[in-house]
Amino acid sequence: MTQKVNIMDKHAMIKRAEDLVGTIEDLPTIPVVATQVLLLLDKPEVRIEEVADLMLTDQVMTARVMKMVNSPVFKPSHEITSLRLALVYLGLKHIREVALTTSLIDAFGSDTGNFDISAFWEHSFGVGMVSKIIAGKIGYNDIEKAYIGGIIHDLGVVFLSQYQREEFQAILDSIKDKPIKLVDAEIERMGTTHCEIGLCMARKWNFPEAYCELISYHHAPTEATIDPVLCAIVNLSDLFCSVRGLNYGGMEWVSFNLVEEEAWQILRKAAPNLANLDVERFCYELDDAIPDVKALVSSIFNSYEQAVD
Repeated sequence: MTQKVNIMDKHAMIKRAEDLVGTIEDLPTIPVVATQVLLLLDKPEVRIEEVADLMLTDQVMTARVMKMVNSPVFKPSHEITSLRLALVYLGLKHIREVALTTSLIDAFGSDTGNFDISAFWEHSFGVGMVSKIIAGKIGYNDIEKAYIGGIIHDLGVVFLSQYQREEFQAILDSIKDKPIKLVDAEIERMGTTHCEIGLCMARKWNFPEAYCELISYHHAPTEATIDPVLCAIVNLSDLFCSVRGLNYGGMEWVSFNLVEEEAWQILRKAAPNLANLDVERFCYELDDAIPDVKALVSSIFNSYEQAVD
């Protein structure tokens, strides 16, 4: 289930991706308020009130933050109705996570071209939430990082769907109901994949190197050098969501044996306690997250429609 390319091929694929991304003059950017929020959160003495005042200038972001904090993801004991209280409840780490998530949704609007927007975000949020669970199970040192990594791993897919619609549709048609991996079909037809395209986008947006690597190697975690454990977490989460119906079409044939995956071997090495894991029970635990993901995505897009009306 992994994508194998040599270093020379990878360089050529990145160059091809740079050429494709470079042809788009109106490539989305992270919304200004979200960028300001992320910069503000980097300040050592930042106060919640400052962040709240800034977020309140963006009606759509505020609506989405309120929906997310009251969703099954964060599970508050009672409904939170104030943005300031929501930010206190989230804590500074989670504010960064939510700000980036909502800004990515805004960056691509409601049109993904070749597939339904909510199906794409169900997959992305699903991978984020499953990554969070796996990260907690293995004792990974930054659970929020795993969650964000899951959400952003397929940014290149959105680019292809929006800006290379005919080409990407032909690729999707060519693999529909066939045991051919998307990345293999992309390489054959375009000379690059959504992984390299996502990498180019992440670099344009000045994402941290660990996230850039994750986007580039989420199908090939053994090739990662900065944080192979993070890449392995997202790789397995991606596979799990694909076989559990959280995908955006053409993946019905996918199956995998957890203990045979290279990503699993990476995690076993990082967390020896996984040798005692009840894999079947663990998969049931992951299954429990799926309804929460669908409810979250539904609430986010309902809040978007209400905010922009």
